Amino acid sequence: MTRTPTLSIIAALLFAAIAAAAPAFAQDWKKDWEATVAAAKKEGQLSIYIYRYEAVLEAFKKDYPEIKVISVAGTGNQLGTRTLTERRAEKYLVDVFSSGPNSAFNILYKAKVLDPLRPALILPEVTDTSGWHGGKLNFVDPEGKYIFGYLANPSSAQLYYNSKFVQDKEFNTHWDLVNPKWKGRIVALDPMLTGLGQTMQFFYYHPNLGPEFIKKLFGTMDITYSKEFRQMTDWLGQGKFALCMGCKDGDRAKHQGLPVEGFDTSFWKEGGSFSTGGGSLSLLNRAPHPNAAKVFINWLLSRKGQIAMQKLSDRDDPPNSRRIDIPKDDVPPENRIHEGRKYLDVGRPEWQDMAPIFQLVREVTKNREAK
Repeated sequence: MTRTPTLSIIAALLFAAIAAAAPAFAQDWKKDWEATVAAAKKEGQLSIYIYRYEAVLEAFKKDYPEIKVISVAGTGNQLGTRTLTERRAEKYLVDVFSSGPNSAFNILYKAKVLDPLRPALILPEVTDTSGWHGGKLNFVDPEGKYIFGYLANPSSAQLYYNSKFVQDKEFNTHWDLVNPKWKGRIVALDPMLTGLGQTMQFFYYHPNLGPEFIKKLFGTMDITYSKEFRQMTDWLGQGKFALCMGCKDGDRAKHQGLPVEGFDTSFWKEGGSFSTGGGSLSLLNRAPHPNAAKVFINWLLSRKGQIAMQKLSDRDDPPNSRRIDIPKDDVPPENRIHEGRKYLDVGRPEWQDMAPIFQLVREVTKNREAK
């Protein structure tokens, strides 16, 4: 008589099979990693275009001195445009692109010049989702494989103010920004640049703001636009403007003793937002040093790499890694995600396409100029 195996026997056999397979799996990734590192050292070079956080490259150089790092720094918009210009001239110079996801998506992803990043992730501590915020690998492109967001930076819409002219308590909602009192007294990063993307996504998709808020803010408040972060911050510190939207180096000015302060909109009615900010990774297709690129990507996304990112990359405004299995001692409280506060995650893949927002801004600014 044939007996059906009990559930306990089946479970035991399954556990034994998994246990037997584990050493082989571990050996596979180790062999893959060792071969990749060896090939990277043979290539001897890494070419990276990086926005804002290039200081972290010094830590990578110490760990892999055999790999020469060639880096170009700039805004995501500048670097993305440069990459496409080079490629039109048949120059394939870049291995890794690190910037805000808006630039990576709206410039490089749309141009189809990226390779899938998932196959490049080798280290188990990188692919283990339990170590990351939300229990997932944060790919921000619709296909979920090309653009990896490794930071979770809370944002107050990049809003700063001159403390000689503005009191924090005057603002309890984003709608206070369209108070006639501030008409002509706001400077903002050009909203047609991807550098203001996180802010514009927050405005556009927030259920209590939306297109009507954008129309009111950019259509009626006589905002002065700039393409330079430092210029805007200097104007704010000098008192030429009372409010600044997009002053990404506002903390630098504050630490220099200028009367510049940042709003914490997580206490406002609509709350704040958080996103990848300037911290996303992409792998260029036809990369000249593909193995060095894989080594850097895995290093940066590892615990050691993300600790270095928090500690070294921006001493005036340290970023917050999406890794939740590393210390946060180097991240000031205002740069962390706090339980109990309201945040809108604007890094959602379906919100990365800036085309509808740009179209709205074009219509609003055109109407303003026509008046």
